[in-house]
Amino acid sequence: MNTIETDRQYVAPTYRRESVVFVKGKGSLLFDETGKEYIDFGSGIGVNALGVGDPEWTDAVTRQIEKLPHISNLYHTAPCAELAAELVGRTGMAKVFFCNSGTEANEAAIKACRKYSFDRYGRERYKIVTLERSFHGRTLAALSATGQPDLQTPFVPVVEGFRYVKAGDLAAMREAIGDDTAAVMIEMIQGEGGVNVLDAEYVAAVAAMCKEKDVLLVVDEVQTGNGRTGTLYAYQGYGIEPDLVTTAKGLGNGLPIGAVLFNQKTACVLSAGSHGSTFGGNPVATAGALAVLKKLTPDFLAEVERKGAYMRMRLAAMKGVKGVTGKGLMIGVAVEDAAKVKSACLTKGLVVLTAKDKVRLLPALNIPDELIDRGLNIMEEALQ
Repeated sequence: MNTIETDRQYVAPTYRRESVVFVKGKGSLLFDETGKEYIDFGSGIGVNALGVGDPEWTDAVTRQIEKLPHISNLYHTAPCAELAAELVGRTGMAKVFFCNSGTEANEAAIKACRKYSFDRYGRERYKIVTLERSFHGRTLAALSATGQPDLQTPFVPVVEGFRYVKAGDLAAMREAIGDDTAAVMIEMIQGEGGVNVLDAEYVAAVAAMCKEKDVLLVVDEVQTGNGRTGTLYAYQGYGIEPDLVTTAKGLGNGLPIGAVLFNQKTACVLSAGSHGSTFGGNPVATAGALAVLKKLTPDFLAEVERKGAYMRMRLAAMKGVKGVTGKGLMIGVAVEDAAKVKSACLTKGLVVLTAKDKVRLLPALNIPDELIDRGLNIMEEALQ
């Protein structure tokens, strides 16, 4: 059997895989088993923030693997401590919990919100408000937080205690935040929900409501974080101060890592034994993540903004494009048939994603201008 046949026989069918077997990559180029070259505008759904084979990241990971690939969280390791210090220093948050994915980070945040309110207000204050069309993960509590009923239906009953309101509707948010509310959880840009950018005034008003009522504000930066939108974290472009921030994807550049950042108010909510993760803070993953963060300088992030603005400008002028959304290198392109455009792009040697009715573009943050132009030319052809 070939790779595709073996996969179909032995791997659980939880993904609709394309009939392509990728075997290697370099930067923002991928190569399949036939040797065909593809330009990568997906970066593993926003994971390969520095593309494939970044030298500093590879060196950091390789050196750590040779020294100590894993030790339990009953002991300290330098990469874990150094990464936490870097995240705190660059965000103004207070402490960090490490896990292995965005879903796990959101699960940890949900637990922390409930415990914060339980400790201060008792067991009746536990509900969490999220937005319609949001996406927070596929484990049961994270799925329950996700404002997409079609994803939840086969797994009912979902975890109790979540309310969903329409993004941008302040009156609905005000009504949803009651005496039983522990937290509000939002994404600055709804990635899986269609690359929907939240309005800055709306976000500021929600943050003010939360602060007034001592309701925790959780910002889900799983996809938007780690330079993706042109700031280290997207919320930093909105001028707000969340109580918790969750992140993953680009932080690992290909290795599994997730994190929850806590502000001073929530820093010590999760005490010893209240939460944990066997592989969380793994020295190899944290060494790699530290290499990623060190690359995300102000000049680097300014380049992300420039490249994103250029891509959105070119895309908006293409025939067949109904609209363009996003920030930085997180871009949504509204078209007549996103799945058809995605398929045509792949055939022509361009890897793109979809999100609802949009083609979604999440290229590596360091993608060269020349590959941006080549990829956009392919997409323009595919749209025809």
